[in-house]
Amino acid sequence: MTHPPIESERPAAVFTRAGEAWLPSALSRGPWDPRAQHGGAPSALLAHVAESAIDEPGWQLARLTVELVKPVPVAPLATRFSMQSARSTTRLTIELLAGDTLVARGHALMLRGQALALPDGLPLASPARLLPAPQDCSQPLRIPGLPEGISFYATAVDTLAAQGDVSRPGPGAAWFRLAVPLVHGVPNSPAMRAAAAADFGNGLSWVLPPDRFLFSNADLNLHLHRPPAGEWIGLSSETQVDASGAGLTLSRLYDERGPIGTAVQTLVVRERN
Repeated sequence: MTHPPIESERPAAVFTRAGEAWLPSALSRGPWDPRAQHGGAPSALLAHVAESAIDEPGWQLARLTVELVKPVPVAPLATRFSMQSARSTTRLTIELLAGDTLVARGHALMLRGQALALPDGLPLASPARLLPAPQDCSQPLRIPGLPEGISFYATAVDTLAAQGDVSRPGPGAAWFRLAVPLVHGVPNSPAMRAAAAADFGNGLSWVLPPDRFLFSNADLNLHLHRPPAGEWIGLSSETQVDASGAGLTLSRLYDERGPIGTAVQTLVVRERN
């Protein structure tokens, strides 16, 4: 596999649809290998495919489980899916393929929305908001060990550090927003924005020195109890690792109004050669 060309200017979108193929640009690149995508790019693409599979309005993404079977290459991709529909739920299994090779699989649960008159005084998640809000943050998030240049992290997403010190190990919080369309010619939906941001948890809350260890995630489990409002998605994340080589990152997701859901990543922890 050859490295993708280095663009002199930022591409217009992370993916372009060409018939049945999805063509990723350099904006999809991840931090570990310029030939492989950041997990947020295929996760958001799978959210888009799930939403696009239902023609009827009023449905929302409630859960997206992404299994990163192999590194997703910066190369043409194809999707195929199966769907089971009921009155209030639709379940989809979506396969993402590079040629004949399965590289990722998504399991999506879509819920039919229904307006409810909820009683007053329901308990709120704690904390009720992620502060400071984006307009009160000024410093971009710069995760140690991640390269600069055209990539999903450095170019496709705007970041703002909110809590913690990302130069030190431990929990952290930050705001994320897509700076470009995920799919050329398609508006970024709330679910696409949430899926793109949710994969940043393990970098935001790292606990091992990145110059000595790799801690890539093998999956992403995103749960949304409501669609996010606005462009900014907040993550408050913490990571646990074990000497067995396994780890876990838990992230609480926010918009500027309050909590919107959670995300969990299973980490594969390895010493660098």
